[in-house]
Amino acid sequence: MAIGVFDSGVGGLTVHRELVNRFASADFIYLADQAHAPYGGRGGEEIVDLTREGCRRLFDAGASVVILACNTASAIALRRLQQTWIPQERERLGRPINVLGIIVPTIEAATGLPWSYEAEPREEKIEAIAVTGVFCTAATAMSRVYEIEIDKRREDIAVFTEPCPGLAGLIELGAPAEELEVVVRDHVDALRRRIGRHPDKAVLGCTHYEIVAEVFKGALPEGVELIHQPTAVADSLERYFARHPDYDIGNTGRRTFLTTGIPGPQSALVSQFWGAPLTFDAA
Repeated sequence: MAIGVFDSGVGGLTVHRELVNRFASADFIYLADQAHAPYGGRGGEEIVDLTREGCRRLFDAGASVVILACNTASAIALRRLQQTWIPQERERLGRPINVLGIIVPTIEAATGLPWSYEAEPREEKIEAIAVTGVFCTAATAMSRVYEIEIDKRREDIAVFTEPCPGLAGLIELGAPAEELEVVVRDHVDALRRRIGRHPDKAVLGCTHYEIVAEVFKGALPEGVELIHQPTAVADSLERYFARHPDYDIGNTGRRTFLTTGIPGPQSALVSQFWGAPLTFDAA
């Protein structure tokens, strides 16, 4: 048995690396749907179908829990899969399984509150509004999940999303650092103009962006806090397994990397981020 990690491409490796550090003895299967990457510009039903198929592959390969290390899939497909598909899969496989996303842990990190928190009506005036910027794909931005869920919990936080179409694709292809810096700075400046100032905090709302987190850090003024999804997800998964000890995640330290695309070595950018050359096998 194992922990499955699913993404449209290599961005989910940012979450995967943190999970491996946190659960060193567990077995992991990583699946990149590179044949259809990136998901950010695709329609909702197609994203649901592709995510369901990726999760099915991981469950059939022995995963007990699948982490959707993709904001787009988490925003568009997760709830549908949990409510209408997972119960059928549990019955088919005859064992405990689940699909978990990365947006809930990120919102918990952004608000400092548990997901279950319900805000009570405020009578006093809010003295100051903090601004959080979210850099994400077009599909995640259209879902407005960050605005909606953060506003439910923290009326003193204003959220502005900045869709970055094409950026995940550039990272996936291993674009030169100079090209990535130009694109990131353009989006940081676009968000600044829309807000009227730079945000107080910034969420890298696409796991691909974590690969170039230093580029975002360099484009934002000093003092803007970056909320890192991998750490938030690992913290949340530790709490989840403590509540659900019935999930078997293996204990041999096995690491498997699969792709629906062309198998073989990944780009120099991915290898540099990972810290060593990385090769994917055919799914």
